[in-house]
Amino acid sequence: MHKNIILIGMPGVGKSTVGVILAKLLGYSFVDTDLVIQKKEKKLLKDIIAEKGIDGFIETENRILSSFSADNSVIATGGSVVYGKEAMANLSDESVVVYLKLDYNKLRYRLGNIKNRGVVIRKGQSLNALYKERVPLYEKYADIVIDENGCNIEKTVNKIMAELQNSL
Repeated sequence: MHKNIILIGMPGVGKSTVGVILAKLLGYSFVDTDLVIQKKEKKLLKDIIAEKGIDGFIETENRILSSFSADNSVIATGGSVVYGKEAMANLSDESVVVYLKLDYNKLRYRLGNIKNRGVVIRKGQSLNALYKERVPLYEKYADIVIDENGCNIEKTVNKIMAELQNSL
């Protein structure tokens, strides 16, 4: 089995929810990198963003996750993790990176008000523009792409489990 399973994708695709269930099924630990960043910085993500701006947050996320280490863990990342080359190099080392992919319209519906979600989005940038900017990065780093369209949490987890069996 791989050392870790890294879940990447847009906010709202279910990385944390799916991650907890996957960890239970695999007997792995579960790690949410947003919580790792908050603990290390001793601040909420929204406060880091308010203080340092988007670029400052991305730099903080990259710095912390480029030296983060875990074993036998399912790791749910923040949607912006793919902006950090060093973080992604570290996280993907000896791990399998799973991209949870969802069509834009379904994602927009699921997210609702993004202001309350702590989505790392630039002033004046639309969710659609953010989606188009990030999808190529998610695809670049992914070892496995899971199409979540038409899936509930259980179906998504089953798809991941099947893919992990195939990749061994």
